[in-house]
Amino acid sequence: MDPHRSSISCHSHQSSYKRQRDDSGRSPRENKHFRTNTQHQYRSESALGQNPLSCRTLSTRRELYERDFPVYKQPVEVGCFSLDSERRFFNDSRQMRYYVEPDRNPNFNLRDGYRDRFIKRDDSVKERLDHILRWIVANKSKINPTGAAASPRALDVDFVTWRGHLTKLLTTPYETREGWLLAVTRFRGTFYISEVETEAARRERENRTERHEEMMYWGYKFEQYTCADNTHSLPDPGGVVNTNEAFCTVVQTRLADHRLLFSGEVDCRDKDPKAPAAPACYVELKTSAEICTPKQRSNFHRFKLLKWWAQSFLPGVPRVVAGFRDQEGVVVSVETFHISKISHLIKNEYNCWKPTVCMNFCCDFLSFVKRVVTEDSPRVVYLFSWDPYKDVTYSAHRDSQYCFLPHWYVEEMTRSEDSQYEPKA
Repeated sequence: MDPHRSSISCHSHQSSYKRQRDDSGRSPRENKHFRTNTQHQYRSESALGQNPLSCRTLSTRRELYERDFPVYKQPVEVGCFSLDSERRFFNDSRQMRYYVEPDRNPNFNLRDGYRDRFIKRDDSVKERLDHILRWIVANKSKINPTGAAASPRALDVDFVTWRGHLTKLLTTPYETREGWLLAVTRFRGTFYISEVETEAARRERENRTERHEEMMYWGYKFEQYTCADNTHSLPDPGGVVNTNEAFCTVVQTRLADHRLLFSGEVDCRDKDPKAPAAPACYVELKTSAEICTPKQRSNFHRFKLLKWWAQSFLPGVPRVVAGFRDQEGVVVSVETFHISKISHLIKNEYNCWKPTVCMNFCCDFLSFVKRVVTEDSPRVVYLFSWDPYKDVTYSAHRDSQYCFLPHWYVEEMTRSEDSQYEPKA
């Protein structure tokens, strides 16, 4: 029997939350595709009334999440950090790069440098949440709860995680190939979510073909062609590509009643000094195979744009610049996709993904976690498991291989918390 599976099944939903505006700028009441909030709230309460304590799984069926878009507050950048060429953490923006717009048909050779100017990060090393936790320790004053002396909570947020983990949740209702494992620990009132590599992902990583490895490099090479180290310089495509280096934003936001703190890598920012403040000045860079047929365009809309949208919508990055390349790795065209317009771009695709389904599933998963993860201890991990076409299940583990909060973080946060209650001399 699979140790990650539970035998009891029940479909559960939380009350819906109004979204201020849909993607067309209209309120939900003006859009016939939205159910009224009162109708859904009645159904939710009825479902929860069917003994929610027995709900050991969460359904991923898309139709269950087609309701009003939940409230998602504009993400606010509360900080950033950098990782250098040796993966060392710095509490600053030294790795920030600046976008230099290329020609529409640039003919960039993405294969250049793969053999002799490429330092690849060791992706067998699992960093878990360590870099985010280092940022938290260095910036506790930015996220401490107000009136902390009266609160048992060490941080004024419900969830701490990577943006990539939330992206996986958003895309889950439409994912048909790759499952996931998410470890959750509740510590001082905050839920920490860290991914665990699945066996299938490990096998894929260890058995990649040389072609696959090179194509992964192409995305980083495209960044090198379009990013400069400062506002007054130009890109240096003759330099070394080192995937250890990274600049990461840290944002705070709220999805319905879930207060989120998460971090994600940022490719570059707009070099215009009049550009809006972060995260609205950030630019995401992508590569994709050139589109030559209607079928390829449909697949691009249905699959690739889903992940691009989810990844950028979460932290509030407004645009994706895509380099379309041929089979030889030469970028033949460049196109900009504005995140706010992607839902309009896909609306005519048959059976396509819906942003509201993505966000409502993520919201319900976080509610599911809050209901399930009751023990507050860094020694306890609740492992949430999902495979395509299945429900989300979970299992609990104490002092196991899944523990991921490091001792230095637990000790530092405990010491900081305890010092608040020490009597003043």
